[in-house]
Amino acid sequence: MKYFKVTILSKGKKSFEVIEAVNKVAAIKIAKKHNAGKIVQKAVETKAPSGGGDLMGGFKKAFEPKIDINNKISAIRQLAVMTDAGISIHDAITEVAVNVENPKLKKIYENIGSDINAGKSIADSIAPYSEEFGHVTIAMTNLGEKTGNISGAYAKLSTILEDIRDNVKKFKKAIKGPIITLIAMAIAFTILIMVVVPKFKAMFEKFDTALPIPTQILLFLENILTNYGAYVLGGLFLIVFLVIRQYKNDKNFKYKLDKILVHPKFYLIHKIIFFSTMHKYTLVFGELVKSGIPVSEALDTAVDMVDNSYIKEKLLSVNANIARGISLSDAFEQTGLFENMLLQMIRAGETGGQLDAMLGKVTEYYDSRFQDLIDNLASYIEPIMLFFIAGLVLLMALGIFMPMWDLGKAVK
Repeated sequence: MKYFKVTILSKGKKSFEVIEAVNKVAAIKIAKKHNAGKIVQKAVETKAPSGGGDLMGGFKKAFEPKIDINNKISAIRQLAVMTDAGISIHDAITEVAVNVENPKLKKIYENIGSDINAGKSIADSIAPYSEEFGHVTIAMTNLGEKTGNISGAYAKLSTILEDIRDNVKKFKKAIKGPIITLIAMAIAFTILIMVVVPKFKAMFEKFDTALPIPTQILLFLENILTNYGAYVLGGLFLIVFLVIRQYKNDKNFKYKLDKILVHPKFYLIHKIIFFSTMHKYTLVFGELVKSGIPVSEALDTAVDMVDNSYIKEKLLSVNANIARGISLSDAFEQTGLFENMLLQMIRAGETGGQLDAMLGKVTEYYDSRFQDLIDNLASYIEPIMLFFIAGLVLLMALGIFMPMWDLGKAVK
């Protein structure tokens, strides 16, 4: 028995179900019985669902090493070069499996090579590893097999993955400085609370008068950190882990959090998430259309690249609306995600038969907006950082000096 990930469409919304069956046809039949009145689009072979639903299973999965995207890009580049040189895909994959450094990726390529040697197609061999490679890899593999140009498809795929990787890398580099600053502030404030405040604590306790609120806050924090510091730290780590775990496993929780993160009131973060998501979506969609993949299939693949479930829900309606005879530009307009200028460009591309070129312009627009945010991230965050630093310094100063001023007045 094998496991298949079945895509089900109902009222413009896409859902997935993992079904155990003998083959793909049997999986589709079972899915149709379970989902009467719904459209069963496709079934893709996948790995057996893990039984790690408990807390320890979640811990193991959270710390399981992932395949570095650089290793994936390097392997795909090698496949493109070797197949372009006339080497068979089986021999090329076998060679990549020998040379790749990542042990998990090495095992995957060995399995793919064995499946191809057993008579399976490249797409069917790579389908069970869609989580590791991503949906765009599956789509480009299918395209390469259909056109007989696997080297060209993989060359284009590696370019797409490199573009996505570079944006992620740039964002991490930009956010690294502010994160280090915040951590340094937290450590410095904790040290001050645990070292400086205790020296004044004995003196404060001798006061007969009520202590000011800033001093009471400092004494409360000192008591918590001194007596329960390890528990607080452990509790914070546990809360973060549980939130991440809930985000990954609970669709309703993920949807609500994703919706909050892209709300305009969520300063700066909503723009970074929106522009990076739309850039990735239009990049993949445009490249797939340019490569010759049908618009409906390209939309399905592109929307699978979207991580934010709130934005994804809106983009999922595009394909359903196109199936009802609505134009691509009108379907995009109904999502409420695209600016009027971009819709006009897409509409002009549809009318003039240059959709791929216009999608390229749309991708460039989202990329420029994202790059502008990242390049100026420090200047956007600086006022917030200064506000927090000023708040902590003010709390420390008032908490220590206000009782001393009151003591001075009492002496006079």
